[in-house]
Amino acid sequence: MQLQVLSGGAAQGLVGALASQFKVETGCEIAGTFGAVGAMRDKLIGGAPADLLILTSGLIAELTQAGHVVAGSVADIGVVRTAIAVRAGDPMPPVGDAAELRAALLGADAIYFPDPKLATAGIHFSKVLDRLDIGRDVTMRLRPYPNGATAMHALVGSRDSGPIGCTQATEILNTPGVTLVGPLPKELELATVYTAGVCTRAARPDEALRLAALLSGEAGRATRERAGFEVVA
Repeated sequence: MQLQVLSGGAAQGLVGALASQFKVETGCEIAGTFGAVGAMRDKLIGGAPADLLILTSGLIAELTQAGHVVAGSVADIGVVRTAIAVRAGDPMPPVGDAAELRAALLGADAIYFPDPKLATAGIHFSKVLDRLDIGRDVTMRLRPYPNGATAMHALVGSRDSGPIGCTQATEILNTPGVTLVGPLPKELELATVYTAGVCTRAARPDEALRLAALLSGEAGRATRERAGFEVVA
């Protein structure tokens, strides 16, 4: 018995950490597909099987209004911040304000980040480059990947001498071989609420509700925090 989950990459580590507990409680395994939230939305609309969605709160709201998500099933999981990463063992540049971040990005010989059209962090990071007025300066150093997890794995294997990465903190924490330097500075930050919702065409709606409760409830709070989720204000 499997529960089909379509999820943004930000929640992959958390879902994996709770999968064993969920199977013990329900006898159901999780079959998860993870990636850029826009790509997951498109998969759902394209007819991909799904019992539970884990996407940004904005996308869940849109899909609920469109009839793809059961309104009463929606549960916020937590806030995820977009952050900067380096390879484990590499120097950690200061990124506490816009000037420091600008210097760190200009000093990197490769910049790894997720899809600038479909991924939450990638879309935002492209705007950050423009706000820092360095988009043209770093164009040849940009290394976009389909999602944050893929970008971070590529960062680990990079042969560049001083690469840097940007994606959501949860994806950084879930990738061995990279170190989380810190969130984007306050004036450039992105704090995204991730939300779970049961699909209206779910084959296993009861189990989907159980997983949503585990992901968002008090029992999973410590695991959420370790994975990089913050409590929704």
